Amino acid sequence: MKNNNFKSGFVSIIGRPNVGKSTLLNRILGEKIVAVSDKPQTTRTVIRGIHSDEECQIVFVDTPGIHEARSRINRAMVDAAFGALSGIDLLVLMLDATVPLDEPFVKEICSKASGPIYLVMNKIDLVEPKERLLNLIAKVSSLHKFDEIIPVSAQSGSNVARLVELVKQRMPEGVPYFPDDILTDQPERQICAELIREKVFRLTSDEVPYGTAVIVEAFKERENGVVAISATILVERDGQKGIVIGKRGAMLKRIGEQARRDIERLLGTRVFLELFVKVQERWTERTAVLRELGYE
Repeated sequence: MKNNNFKSGFVSIIGRPNVGKSTLLNRILGEKIVAVSDKPQTTRTVIRGIHSDEECQIVFVDTPGIHEARSRINRAMVDAAFGALSGIDLLVLMLDATVPLDEPFVKEICSKASGPIYLVMNKIDLVEPKERLLNLIAKVSSLHKFDEIIPVSAQSGSNVARLVELVKQRMPEGVPYFPDDILTDQPERQICAELIREKVFRLTSDEVPYGTAVIVEAFKERENGVVAISATILVERDGQKGIVIGKRGAMLKRIGEQARRDIERLLGTRVFLELFVKVQERWTERTAVLRELGYE
């Protein structure tokens, strides 16, 4: 039974690529539902993560990193991120404390937001000396009157619980939007596709990930409880296919093994994962493919 003062609301997490938005969401939820890597543009679509307790339900909206978009898929990613600025109760603007402050970007986002803004300064565990962090906070404070400024380390979890408590205080009274036993509104097969793509990002060379996508072709639970998943890794060129497969299939095997372990933790059961690699030239510019993947 929820209490009479139950709160609920939507919170968008906005920032440049690779500032740690997805890592933060996974940390808040205590489960990996979003692909993360050290390469920019790992997150390509808007993903909702649901944090529920007896007092509040917060729907966190993870967004693609905002960057200068040239290709069709990149423009769709940036449009999705800016679209997440509307219809929310709170904006979390996330910055990387280890890089120089991007003042024009901060001003642009603040000018487009219509409600309260929390400034989250991530990767504070990597900032030395600590006076540098204090100077950065003072500088960003002069750009906008933020409702809160919270330094965190999404990787270690430092101060993340404090961030969640401050977010809860800003949520309006309301009923839950989702059952309190789910972590995301993403279908399981979509999360599995993202976990497979994450391994491609992590394990292959820099030129491959940006021309890579994953489609789960089959997702079926067998009578013995094992979930059988068949997925296709899309690439744009034959050379990329060779890298993803690797010598005698070694790379594809590593991708499959690491992805299977994550998927088994997610589903709580044994998984049989079968991967294929397919070349589809210029898929990042093709409307039908982008729509099938949910990027448009």
